[in-house]
Amino acid sequence: MTDALRDETLPTPHVARERIQLVDACNRPCGSAWRAAMRRFRFWHRATYIVVRNARGEICVQRRTLTKEVFPGGLDLAAGGVVGAGEAEHLAARRELAEELGIRGVPLRPAGGFVHTEGGHHIFGSLFVVDHDGPLVLQAEEVAEVFWRPPAEALALSGVTPDTRQALQELLDAGLLEATP
Repeated sequence: MTDALRDETLPTPHVARERIQLVDACNRPCGSAWRAAMRRFRFWHRATYIVVRNARGEICVQRRTLTKEVFPGGLDLAAGGVVGAGEAEHLAARRELAEELGIRGVPLRPAGGFVHTEGGHHIFGSLFVVDHDGPLVLQAEEVAEVFWRPPAEALALSGVTPDTRQALQELLDAGLLEATP
């Protein structure tokens, strides 16, 4: 793995055995592949990014577990993940939000999308915003801890994953979030 955040002393990463929706460079579906093959061959794929905001205007920052396959121990500024084969982006977003943070039954606000092509990743990202002040139930396999920060402070944190940094910056640039509450 060539992650900037990977350290040789970290535990062996867990790679889920699941089929991922592949797309071409124009975001048109063109088949599916196992997650490991998608990573190995750096295929274009889709992913969801759900920024969770509380009533104070802070966003939920997640620390990734050390067994994550990409950016172990890094900070995510959005919940989310890859879109499964044949899965619609909004359904993938709901699934990821429920799995990672235990958030169910709240309205997802679609907020556009972006293309991320950094570090060998080829992602069409779908952005969503969720307002949530209720309890969180963390997925032990993926989320080590969470904390809340104003968006501008979150962007300034060290160790933020490049794709979630881009996702949050896209929302701020579009005026869909305030940098400071």
